[in-house]
Amino acid sequence: MTIRLYKAYTPGTRNRSVLGFEEIVKSNPQKKLTFRQHNKQGRNNQGIITSRYRGGGHKRLYRQIDFRRNKKEILGKISTIEYDPNRSANICLVHYEDGEKRYILHPRGIKIGDTIISSNEAPILIGNALPLTNMPLGTAIHNIEITPGKGAQLVRTAGAVAKLIAKEGYLATLRLPSGEVRLISQNSLATIGQLGNVDANNKSIGKAGSKRWLGKRPKVRGVVMNPIDHPHGGGEGRAPIGRKSPLTPWGRTTLGNRTRKTKKYSDPLILRRRKNG
Repeated sequence: MTIRLYKAYTPGTRNRSVLGFEEIVKSNPQKKLTFRQHNKQGRNNQGIITSRYRGGGHKRLYRQIDFRRNKKEILGKISTIEYDPNRSANICLVHYEDGEKRYILHPRGIKIGDTIISSNEAPILIGNALPLTNMPLGTAIHNIEITPGKGAQLVRTAGAVAKLIAKEGYLATLRLPSGEVRLISQNSLATIGQLGNVDANNKSIGKAGSKRWLGKRPKVRGVVMNPIDHPHGGGEGRAPIGRKSPLTPWGRTTLGNRTRKTKKYSDPLILRRRKNG
């Protein structure tokens, strides 16, 4: 997918770039596969802000994505490639031979008219889903289950791809996009190939209003707040934070301090931590 640049017709288009939508077919989403989500805007049931800097944004319909890929041994044909406002990756509408329609994440290289299948003995082709135990080493995969049958939880963002690097016993070793090397059950399903829309992170928003359309409000630095609002706040003029290390608004050290629980069920399964963790 290409990046489309703007000339500086207005201040908002100077430095602005957007994705070219050559792959996407403009179509309305399937009514039976969409539902409305209530926008809580970062507030709890008492209306108190619990996640700052959220609110507004354009209305969205949530598209139900088939993360389980549990429609086995039935061929599906790619009908459309659509934009999804709820995620960075694009989605595909699949028409199965038995008449059912489902959305899946769009793998890079899949085109309208191609066929896919989910099966234990599926061929190693882009878009097909099968257990890790039946994949050769070095296979590029996405949409990976952690718990077999629960549905995919790993490698679902635009352009993401993981690699199957080893198999031993009932566990497979994966190298994830973050750099983490992790063990996962060989019975877990995964989809062959890399996810599409690889240039999703290369676009430039261009103006603050575009962020507001996405439901994100302006962020304020702690050093410009009052002392009651942030540990970095206060002082005369432009003052340093006055602490040994940066703090969160609630007084905990940040920027390098690890917050992962010390005893977590997945600790024995992680062979190498992610690069920035």
